[in-house]
Amino acid sequence: MSIDVNNESGTEVDEQAILDIARYALARMRIHPLSELSVIVVDADAMEQLHIQWMDLPGPTDVMSFPMDELRPPSKDDDEPPQGLLGDIVLCPEVAQKQGKEADTQHSMDEELQLLTVHGVLHLLGYDHEEPDEKAEMFGLQAAIVDGWRAERGLTGPSPAPTVS
Repeated sequence: MSIDVNNESGTEVDEQAILDIARYALARMRIHPLSELSVIVVDADAMEQLHIQWMDLPGPTDVMSFPMDELRPPSKDDDEPPQGLLGDIVLCPEVAQKQGKEADTQHSMDEELQLLTVHGVLHLLGYDHEEPDEKAEMFGLQAAIVDGWRAERGLTGPSPAPTVS
């Protein structure tokens, strides 16, 4: 799996954790090991510009996903996953820090960025949360991936609750 993490935000973030949880999420979703993903960490101004340009919405957001080859997880365990370019995930640590503090289970900016990374991966794989049934499926899968990753690393305490909008 080729995953690039590029921090352009000026904020110190745990890039290794972002890389690790992205790799874990893609493996868990059975994405081809030669597929490629880019994660870019930007400041609030850059995120606001992207949010306006691509969503026509004001203000910065927490995460945006830009799919490339529209890869999907294989439908059966024995299917060969397709290889390709997943796309880009853009994260904003300033928004993540605020959301982490405001969450029911308060958590750090880095924990929020990990959650947002998984959220972004799922969007790249075609998951959405516009409808209640889609939201239940996506957020359930997101929680399972984050919990599994945390358990593998022996991390204690509650996993971050979904704060993604």
